[in-house]
Amino acid sequence: MNVQEIIKRRDFLKMTAMATVGAGAALHTTSARAQDKGERPQQTGEVTVLNPQNRVPMSFIIDDSTCLVNMAHFGIPHFATAWPERYKQDWRSLPREIPDSFVRKFGQWCREHSVKGKYSIVPYPACVGWMDRCLPGWTQKELDDSLKLVRDFMLPDWDIHPEMISHTWVINTKTGRPYPEQTGYYIENAGWSQDKSADELTDYMAYALRILKNVGLPCEGITTPGGFGNKNRNNLAKATLESCRDVFDAEIPHYFRDLFTDERSVAPLVQYASGLTGDDPKCVVSIIGCTGDWFGGWDGLKPGSVDKFITEDLKGGRLPQVIDKGEPAILVCHWPGIYYNGDEIGFNIFKEVVKRTHARYDNLLWMKNSEIARYWAAKELTQIEKQGRQITFNAPFATTRFTVRTRADSVAAPRQTVGAERADLRRVNALLQLQSGTWHADGRDVTVCFDLPKGKSTLSL
Repeated sequence: MNVQEIIKRRDFLKMTAMATVGAGAALHTTSARAQDKGERPQQTGEVTVLNPQNRVPMSFIIDDSTCLVNMAHFGIPHFATAWPERYKQDWRSLPREIPDSFVRKFGQWCREHSVKGKYSIVPYPACVGWMDRCLPGWTQKELDDSLKLVRDFMLPDWDIHPEMISHTWVINTKTGRPYPEQTGYYIENAGWSQDKSADELTDYMAYALRILKNVGLPCEGITTPGGFGNKNRNNLAKATLESCRDVFDAEIPHYFRDLFTDERSVAPLVQYASGLTGDDPKCVVSIIGCTGDWFGGWDGLKPGSVDKFITEDLKGGRLPQVIDKGEPAILVCHWPGIYYNGDEIGFNIFKEVVKRTHARYDNLLWMKNSEIARYWAAKELTQIEKQGRQITFNAPFATTRFTVRTRADSVAAPRQTVGAERADLRRVNALLQLQSGTWHADGRDVTVCFDLPKGKSTLSL
């Protein structure tokens, strides 16, 4: 996602579809929460579904990443063609490549600190070359090695998303070439996507997904570049659902389109749920970021600030606002700003943010976007009933570390029953010790953490 300082991500502001490059924070034209939720099951008020392991999820969204290509260097000329008065950066001074050595260095540090999130791979970055064919300016071996690094090293900790096809010019999926009109309307961030049907957007997204499938990169979700689909949210959500299911048979597709830095909730939105009691349940989840890119900007030209995330005294900044409410704290950055032309300013800011956040909080849980989407789908779409000392779950989707709280007149070890299998859960002495297969009692309040299977299961208290 390419962002000007004066334009917040995902925000059309005053711009029309013909002259916009939406990019930064919350949308004011159409409410994200006004979209169709679809079906909802009955859930007893006697059981509360908590966060996984009763912890606050965290995740790191990385936009504008791909193999080798620095999207700022190659993307700015395209944006400047569409909007010459807006894009005057000296793109020639920016490095053309973000090297794999940095990808490995970054990924290794994140693994050592349990950081997880989403990492974009733009399939046809700024029209330089195709991930599944060749990348002019790099040898085939260099491209192959870069893809292997993502497959073998990054995948365990990061969801892979396409950020549409090129992130710059809209591609004609019948020809594989950009449309000839070089106007703002034909920039992916802007107008073209606003008047397309769900079927047309599905075709476009599936084109991007198939390229990543060709190189062995599985995808359960999609990232929208800038203002893509900003005024066409219903069709965007439907197209994400259909394209991810069609190409990857993704059970719970998700997408990143919005971030909010004000008082609005940043809890994920489970949308278009259907068929919950049948053999083919469906839903799509909107993942919402809670910060701006306060690392190094989308182009790697303006340093950010640790204090905007969390202040040195660990009391102020955006992250405490979100974490104290118990909502997922999902940070957002752009890869060129993390690399920051080799100076790694954005990366160093991120490291300090992680250090400060963990110094303040001991109840955090880093998760991939897909893991958060799956948990929220199970949280909102599982039918929950309680009769006496037995709780019954009918879940259209399985998830791990499912955590619930209820009240019991007497304390006994809960037993989970799935079909003919029964398992007694282990008691722990503190809520922070919760993990799958354990429970904790505080007076009459009983908190249980377990792996929720698809279908019917019970807890006996």
